[in-house]
Amino acid sequence: MNNKSPANSIFDGFKNNAMSKLGVTKLLSQSFSPNFGGGSSSKPGHAASADDVSAAASSHHHGGSSSAASAAEHLLHKDIAAVAQGGWNVTKSLMNVKADEDNHDRCQSLIELNKEPPAVPSEKVGQINFGLEYDYQQNTLILRIIAAKDLPAMDLSGTSDPYVRVTLLPDKKHRLDTKVKRRTLNPRWNETLYFQGFTMQKLHNRTLHLHVFDYDRFSRDDSIGETYIELNNVDFTAKPVFWKDLTAPLKDKCGHLLTSLSYNPMTNNLTLGIIEARNLKAMDINGKSDPYVKVWLHVGDKKVEKRKSIVFKCNLNPIFDEKFEYTLPVEQLREAALEVMVMDFDNIGRNELIGKITISSNKNATGQLEAQHWKDMLSKPKQSVEYWHRLKPE
Repeated sequence: MNNKSPANSIFDGFKNNAMSKLGVTKLLSQSFSPNFGGGSSSKPGHAASADDVSAAASSHHHGGSSSAASAAEHLLHKDIAAVAQGGWNVTKSLMNVKADEDNHDRCQSLIELNKEPPAVPSEKVGQINFGLEYDYQQNTLILRIIAAKDLPAMDLSGTSDPYVRVTLLPDKKHRLDTKVKRRTLNPRWNETLYFQGFTMQKLHNRTLHLHVFDYDRFSRDDSIGETYIELNNVDFTAKPVFWKDLTAPLKDKCGHLLTSLSYNPMTNNLTLGIIEARNLKAMDINGKSDPYVKVWLHVGDKKVEKRKSIVFKCNLNPIFDEKFEYTLPVEQLREAALEVMVMDFDNIGRNELIGKITISSNKNATGQLEAQHWKDMLSKPKQSVEYWHRLKPE
């Protein structure tokens, strides 16, 4: 069995054929690329030059052909070592480049993972300022509704028409309303409301419920936010004055949906991105939902096209990451609207609505934020504009 390596075979060839100085020089110059080195240096990584071969052959001139072969063998050993060393250096460099790329990719992945997700809008919807007193002689609770601030805009004009409805729970029949303040997000009422015939003992079993609404002349008034205060915890002798955070009513807490919009006027392409939802309302007895998104494109009073996302089982925080594209001419944008419904899938019964929004520039928008999203899309053609929207009940 022949166990000789290719390099040993080359050496044997040199010995047997007693190659001349010119032949060795020619072979070396053709066989080893100067890319691994060059010049007369004998350091690793440099090939031997023709002068090196000539000098080595001359020093063994009196030894005849065997001396020449021996010199060639010596130089070839040195050159192969140089080539090998150079190849190792190249391989090592490539490995370093690969390692750098891997580290860069790993760092990029870590950066992506550590990126703060888009902030979900706060459940706070403004604050309300009120004061409490008690008339012990008349057994009357005196409530002073002073003001509110930072209310959300519920109308397309970017304002609201707020008023306050006050109830002493659980007796819903004892209900009083303030006057409506027109077109303001920071209303000042300075109104005093009286609940007569309530002994202190009776009041200690009541909860004061303040509910701020947006008045609508032509449809049902929209809920803005509410707050509660247990009256058994109130020191009426101090005549306390409160600033309380308003939160979306529990029945209106359907969750939030992150969407994106873009419009390309060159291609008439309207793209709606359904990115993710958070804190969806649980619709099933297991405390979960099976959400999917259904979208209708409206143009005027007509439903033009329907799209659906995939269903996520037992998930209140699904990441949809889907895009729906529509062809919509520029002249139809003014009348167009996207009705986006988050549904709970049911194998047996009817699919239920979790919450919905309508994004549009016209009166069909379900809120000022939805209208603003559409306007921002139009003002930034070809760009994707992301908004968090609070889902609304039907």
